[in-house]
Amino acid sequence: MGGSVSCCFSPGESPKLHRRHVDLDECPITTTEDVSEDTGTYLQHISDRELPDELAQEANPSDHPRASTLFLNKSQTDVREKRKSNYMNHMSPGLLTKKYSSCSTIFIDDSTVSQPNLKSTIRCVALAIYYHIKNRDSNRSLDIFDEKKHPLSREKVPDDYSVVDPEHKLIYRFIRTLFSSAQLTAECAIVTLVYLERLLTYAEMDICPSNWKRIVLGAILLASKVWDDQAVWNVDYCQILKDITVEDMNEMERHFLELLQFNINVPASVYAKYYFDLRSLADDNNLSFPLEPLSNKRAQKLEAISRLCEDKYKDLSKSAMRRSMSADNMIGIKNSQAVLS
Repeated sequence: MGGSVSCCFSPGESPKLHRRHVDLDECPITTTEDVSEDTGTYLQHISDRELPDELAQEANPSDHPRASTLFLNKSQTDVREKRKSNYMNHMSPGLLTKKYSSCSTIFIDDSTVSQPNLKSTIRCVALAIYYHIKNRDSNRSLDIFDEKKHPLSREKVPDDYSVVDPEHKLIYRFIRTLFSSAQLTAECAIVTLVYLERLLTYAEMDICPSNWKRIVLGAILLASKVWDDQAVWNVDYCQILKDITVEDMNEMERHFLELLQFNINVPASVYAKYYFDLRSLADDNNLSFPLEPLSNKRAQKLEAISRLCEDKYKDLSKSAMRRSMSADNMIGIKNSQAVLS
């Protein structure tokens, strides 16, 4: 999951920075013993600046697949309260409307980790952001994301803009408008959430009523450039949000990248973790993915995909077996030569 990132500085240009793959053997690590006093200031290698594994996993869930996502942790308080309330009132909302498979009918949804359902994914991402704002620890922010100092429209920003928490529906409509107008994919929504949580962790800030729109916009802007092959330019977002300038978009993108320490990599394991945690969030909040009966056509398609994957794994196993046998033969030949000599 990766691509090229561009920071546009003029409405007419959107250059892409092509990166050449560099083998690690080509980049020797310089240590303090290799640097003399005459060489000037010692530049610490990036591997020396990384946190230890245990601390990094706890601090940066957007980087490590085994660390729990921030949004799922922040939602647990509300989920427990809902379950307690339902238990006290002997209620079980959502169970009567949920579809269950039977002997004659199998219900499955059309959302997979490689092709998530767009509408359901956006709704879940909006809910994750809602819990981030509602259960925030404080109101730490930066001026570049403050909507009062950098408004997205010409309409007057309400005086209580930094106090009133936005509703889930408002966040959903804001994200859905951007994704619909820019024709972005559901995968881009998941990467958006990864960048958002990485920003909150790296910059040690909170997403709150005064900055949530610009933080979400910056994360979507960056995710669309990294994920989509044909990225939306900054000037295109200015056509969606009529009153924002391309200079403001450029500045926000530049600050966003700097706060991320230019770490735009999203490993497949991290992406999968966020996808399944969003599914768990949907189940906890009765946001079920659309279920459809399994038809004959779709059953045949699933069977074909299964056979294709099975054949692929068989070929991989055969090739691995050949390599193992050739390695054993080489070892046997060397042992024979050693005995004869």
